[in-house]
Amino acid sequence: FNAAAKDAAVAALTAQGCTVEVSDLYAMKFKAAATTEDITVKDAENFCYAKEIKLASEEGRLAEDIKKEQEKLKEADLVIFQVVSVICIWMYFPMYWSSVPAIMKGWMDRVLGCAYAQEKRYSEGIFKDKKAMLSFTTDCPESVYSDTGINGDINVTLWPLQNGILNYCGFQVFAPQIFWDPATGSPESHSSMLEGWRTRLQNLCGEATVYFAPLDYFDKEKGFLLKPEVKEKYASKESGLTVGIHMGKPLPANSQTKAGV
Repeated sequence: FNAAAKDAAVAALTAQGCTVEVSDLYAMKFKAAATTEDITVKDAENFCYAKEIKLASEEGRLAEDIKKEQEKLKEADLVIFQVVSVICIWMYFPMYWSSVPAIMKGWMDRVLGCAYAQEKRYSEGIFKDKKAMLSFTTDCPESVYSDTGINGDINVTLWPLQNGILNYCGFQVFAPQIFWDPATGSPESHSSMLEGWRTRLQNLCGEATVYFAPLDYFDKEKGFLLKPEVKEKYASKESGLTVGIHMGKPLPANSQTKAGV
């Protein structure tokens, strides 16, 4: 079904005049493990992958597979995740152990290393002029991922991916496209889900994005805690700012699955 969703998106976007390039990570045999093979190492004695990969990105000392994927990112306006680019990069995936499959996590570790920076992150991240989105299937119905369901609130599950990776890199994040439990669905339900996806793609770029607290809400001199004036501004609100920055209040409902919440 993930393949069908990817095919539907490629067809819908191409029909709109978009240029779409598909990178099939499995067919490419994309290496998931982040190792010294990814770069020409400068400081082997005190090797730190995060530092080395960022410098290597800036200086052109990267493995060819990383270079190619980073070039696609540079060309992309929208990153939707399996890996499709130019106007869009898509990463479709089944939810694996409440996260992405290992090969996709490896793509993120190795390719997005260029965006891991203390000085340019979140709303000031290097991809702040690009948009991103997750599109994925689950192995169970929506109720299981509710705030009273056994797997817990899907908004909490999505926070590390959408905030800790995409928002950290600067991406403006569209609400995810979630295909609930297609494995037990009928052919009619599959057709309905795919048609809903095609319809959404017609106006996707006009959608608002998911809300994240901007970098200037936090005081750099005090360990990046919320500034007093921000805390005062939200003191009377019933819920916190976001899933992670909840200020000890109830989580804002649907803040990772709906735009502008």
